[in-house]
Amino acid sequence: MSLRTIMIFPEFNNMDIIDEIRDKYDPLAKLVRPHITIVFPFEMDIANDELCMIIENRFRDFKSFEIEMQGFSKCEDRFGNYLFLNMIKGAETIIQLHDLLYSNEFSAFDLGMPFIPHMTVGKLKTVDDLNDAYESVAGNKTVFKSIITKISVEMIGENDESIIVIEKKLC
Repeated sequence: MSLRTIMIFPEFNNMDIIDEIRDKYDPLAKLVRPHITIVFPFEMDIANDELCMIIENRFRDFKSFEIEMQGFSKCEDRFGNYLFLNMIKGAETIIQLHDLLYSNEFSAFDLGMPFIPHMTVGKLKTVDDLNDAYESVAGNKTVFKSIITKISVEMIGENDESIIVIEKKLC
């Protein structure tokens, strides 16, 4: 069984700003493109073609949609110290995508935590490092806009590298 995740890879005209922040604060920056996670990493005994059918069926009626991201926040939880790029438009649709999967085939992986759509741009070792990173980006008011046209399933390789195994185009 392989570790997989379901995500969106937005394409922003000003992606270089996100890349610069991630290069500084995100240990996964060189392994996976900037993304918004819909289903967090999971191991499920299911073939990719079966998983593709689930995604096709569940997301059949979803159309392409616009997102906007702006501003940063920080999160400290049992998984680590995270720096997030906040979503200001499109969150409702991403929540629908997330909830549709977690209330059905992925219910066993639901940790019962509130889902707030975001893009992780940093994972820091300590709370002090997180606070310093947050202070360095807090004044950045850049708006990031994208039209989301597809959902991807990523397999996480042996060295944490991202391998795209499924892409579902939205209507």
